[in-house]
Amino acid sequence: MDNRSQRMESSVAAHANGNGNGNAAGGFVVIGGGPAGLTAAYELTRHKQKPIVLEKGRMVGGIARTENYKGYYFDMGGHRFFTKSEEVNQMWQEVLLHEFLKRPRLSRIFYNGKFFAYPLKPINALLGLGIVESVLIILSYVKWQLFPYKVEETFEQWVTNRFGRRLFQTFFKTYTEKVWGIPCTELKAEWAAQRIKDLSLKSAVLSMFFKPKNTIKTLIEQFDYPRRGPGMMWQAVRSQVEERGGRVRMDSDVTAIRRDGCRIRSVVVGCNGHSEEIPGSNFITSMPLTEFIKKLDPPAPPQVLEAAGKLKYRDFLTVCLIINKKELFPDNWIYIHDPSVKVGRIQNFKNWSPDMVPDASKTSLGLEYFCNEGDDVWTMSDKDLVQLAAREIDRIGLARYEDVEDGCVFRVPKSYPVYDSDYKKYLQVLRDFVDSLENCRTVGRNGLHRYNNQDHSMLTGMYAVRDLLHGEKYDLWSVNADKEYHEEVKAGQAPVADKVKAPAEVSEASPDELPEDVLVAGLAPVLQKIDRLAMGVSAGVVCGLALMLATLMLFLKGGPNPGTHLVLLQQYFPGYRVTLGGAALGLLYGGVSGFLFGWTFALLRNIVMFTYVGLLRGRARLESIWDLVEHV
Repeated sequence: MDNRSQRMESSVAAHANGNGNGNAAGGFVVIGGGPAGLTAAYELTRHKQKPIVLEKGRMVGGIARTENYKGYYFDMGGHRFFTKSEEVNQMWQEVLLHEFLKRPRLSRIFYNGKFFAYPLKPINALLGLGIVESVLIILSYVKWQLFPYKVEETFEQWVTNRFGRRLFQTFFKTYTEKVWGIPCTELKAEWAAQRIKDLSLKSAVLSMFFKPKNTIKTLIEQFDYPRRGPGMMWQAVRSQVEERGGRVRMDSDVTAIRRDGCRIRSVVVGCNGHSEEIPGSNFITSMPLTEFIKKLDPPAPPQVLEAAGKLKYRDFLTVCLIINKKELFPDNWIYIHDPSVKVGRIQNFKNWSPDMVPDASKTSLGLEYFCNEGDDVWTMSDKDLVQLAAREIDRIGLARYEDVEDGCVFRVPKSYPVYDSDYKKYLQVLRDFVDSLENCRTVGRNGLHRYNNQDHSMLTGMYAVRDLLHGEKYDLWSVNADKEYHEEVKAGQAPVADKVKAPAEVSEASPDELPEDVLVAGLAPVLQKIDRLAMGVSAGVVCGLALMLATLMLFLKGGPNPGTHLVLLQQYFPGYRVTLGGAALGLLYGGVSGFLFGWTFALLRNIVMFTYVGLLRGRARLESIWDLVEHV
């Protein structure tokens, strides 16, 4: 090892041990410079720590980085800055307060050669699918509501139970399998349940009686976006970490993680052809969980290594095209459900931010191809991929082949943790082992093998720091709030995915501020299904006794023509008279008529209630369809 390398190792070791330029109370090493790792480092500097961040790539941001090609900026996937976490939002504003643009949200679905508004608009969908197909989708939905799968284990079963098989096959199957590369019968239902707000029947029923103060939206209509892409955020975070005494090292690949029993002692880093060991007292890692396990020294137990080898990831690449056209289409992005092309999603970066394109007379597009590292698409040359993208954009009809003047390719390995049929049991084995490491926390999408959004990953970084520094216990594995992600957060409500706290006392709250279970309990008598037989018998007894008593009273009153008006009932009740015998007959007629009325009323009331609740659920589920498409 040369003198320069020795000096570098000594400096880094001193920093990690809290000596030299380091903090004696620190010794934090952060593996990974994506949203989770950099947020952890940022949080550490708030607590006067001076962490060292080791990033394998040449650029921070991970999958949320922004690449640059000839002055054109390209987002790796499209990252909207929208969150229900006040902590995350506060950090965004601290770092990039004056660099955010408020952007309108516009996207569509391309399927069967046609474009569908997203979220769905009835007329547009009807014209696109046709009346016959629309009716078949509705009938399929009704069928699967009546005869659903008893057990929901796969993605296909989960979606079919909620939307019907025909809609699943129309809008879900092709696109989902294009994204994940496995049949929908092998993709676990947990993924859909995590990514979609599962409509609560209580919420639907409550909305019939109370108008909520806060509107719940399945899809946001606008969002914040950094002027030059999400990478602008993470470059700024890196700068602030370094200004506060931390260090962010690029091209630093962690090749080994050394431990003594349940404590991590140091990491071995390869950088510019040299290898060095960096010790630390606490470690936070966002590297893929499987890689973390495989790099441990001494190795993890055999069953843990075996489980690490079973977890899978899905990769993707972006082909960036420069089009010699000022305007192409108004969408931020378009989902490509059509199986005739390989591309899965198309970003229009100029519509995300005008500053993403240096020449206003041109447009830049990002065509996303979902693949596996090493397959035919992944290994295709950049030149061939640009040609493929140019042909497909022409086939879809968004731009002409001859207008494509340049392009480049960016590959993103291990972008999506795969929820296949066996992932859950293997992940539990890894979780049990990682949780036993006293001074190490795994964070982020890949660190937890959980399909987290950017803000969720940031939260795991924040909470990991508080756990290691202050002993605050958070379940990092459950930090994912998509079930509330597009819903309201009332004033005073805890931040998304915050740790469990004691419930606050409720006092003098208006109905829509009360917990749903309290409201439903109070409304149970109103919402409960009416028993037709009981309603019929009750109405029959009341009507029969009422007619009998009215007949007896008029008969006892006497007179030449007792009960003149009541006698008119003989037009409907043959043989009825205002007499003692008529009173007995009135009891019978009234009982039968009342029973029929009560039974019919209960039937119609139940049908109306069921239909109305069903319409509310159907409307919300229809919105959730697009929520699912968005997160696939």
